Amino acid sequence: MGAPGANAIEIRGLVKRYGSFLALNGIDLDVSSGEAFGFIGPNGAGKTTLIRTMLDLLRPSEGSLRVLGFDSRREARHIHARLGYVPGDLTLWERFTGRQALEFLCGQRGGAGHDRIEPLAERLGLSLDRRIKELSKGNREKVGLIQAFMHDPELIVLDEPTSGLDPLVQQEVFAIVAEARSRGRTVFFSSHRLEEVERIADRVGVIREGELVALDSVAGLRHRATRRIELSFSSPVEPSALEGVPGVDEVRVAGERAHLIVSGPVGPLLEVLATLPVESLAAPEPDLEEIFLGLYSGNSEGGADAS
Repeated sequence: MGAPGANAIEIRGLVKRYGSFLALNGIDLDVSSGEAFGFIGPNGAGKTTLIRTMLDLLRPSEGSLRVLGFDSRREARHIHARLGYVPGDLTLWERFTGRQALEFLCGQRGGAGHDRIEPLAERLGLSLDRRIKELSKGNREKVGLIQAFMHDPELIVLDEPTSGLDPLVQQEVFAIVAEARSRGRTVFFSSHRLEEVERIADRVGVIREGELVALDSVAGLRHRATRRIELSFSSPVEPSALEGVPGVDEVRVAGERAHLIVSGPVGPLLEVLATLPVESLAAPEPDLEEIFLGLYSGNSEGGADAS
């Protein structure tokens, strides 16, 4: 039997096929204990399939997975006992009230988390005494979030955790995640909401058509991303002065102003600019959406290769 170690999640060569369709294609991934890891990609990219396989809700076609030191197939019950999980397709008991559903789940966990139900419900603005069938999608998500966090699990897995929540409640969820992190808990979440990833994640994995195409910190992805540079000069400059500079992919010059798209190191460009009558230079920080779209277009300038 395994035991928790330095990595909360270890995935090697993970493949999942549905007939001839390849949903996951050779995923290798380590998530450290205490880390917040964001897994991003559009619907159909493989995010939910990976989560369900990791938790033994689906069986892999090939590869191995260890979660909290336990084999995900042979020792799944040890993982589930230490887990808080919000699925993307959350299903609850329609006739129960929120309180009844949460108290039932507490009972299944030996009473763990009972004293946290009320405080979490208050923070999320959830009325516990309405029946599940009467709740909106957002309020059902709140019930799901409470059951995932109330027993303070070692690993919290969230699949699109705030998709139905209003912005103020989203901020409270981010605070609850940060508090869990401060207690050394590991958070693994999937999302297509880029602002959510930037707010929560230490590292980000980007999945495209079942393959991990980038793996880095948000800052690291930004550092490797395509940059847009705006220049103004004290006198007109010919486009040929900037074309052909290593790392400069696109040049647009109009009189005394120039717009460049640059990938890779900017040293060669700075050497050329030192010889030109530059008055000002602006290089806005690329946002995660630009990086994400670059990766999804298949443009290698958009970010890092998986590593």
